[in-house]
Amino acid sequence: MNGMFESLETLADRDPDRRDVAADVLGDLLRGAALDEDSARLVVGRLVGVAVNEPVTKVRESALNAISEAFDHYFLPLALVEPLAGAMPAMERELLVHTLYVLGATHDLQARPLIKSFLYHPDPEVREGARIAAAENAVIESEALTQHLLAAEEKRMT
Repeated sequence: MNGMFESLETLADRDPDRRDVAADVLGDLLRGAALDEDSARLVVGRLVGVAVNEPVTKVRESALNAISEAFDHYFLPLALVEPLAGAMPAMERELLVHTLYVLGATHDLQARPLIKSFLYHPDPEVREGARIAAAENAVIESEALTQHLLAAEEKRMT
């Protein structure tokens, strides 16, 4: 936990290289599932702030990479990462693709409108990222429908 708090503190350092390394370290902690659920949400929340407000692109990209790592081991609600959506219109292509992945990885159907407009983006990589993120949501919607139908069938049988 000490490394987590130190890295969170370093995210506010004056040196962008140190901020970049701190984001990478936090990504390692998230990737390794070294944090409990509450700590992971704290870290991701701080990284979202960096991804939205950081002036240096490489630091923003490291923050988004770290956030992406979290979805393999933690359930993160859309509300936690939704501030990224407000920054999307000004994002570079690489950052947009990462952000679309993050929105899709929430598996929240309310992320769909945030993703949908990027299906028609002029950059083919962004369109592909949006397509993949939208497909994530479609899978979840399909699973939810299946669960609903199974529950209704089970209720009918009893």
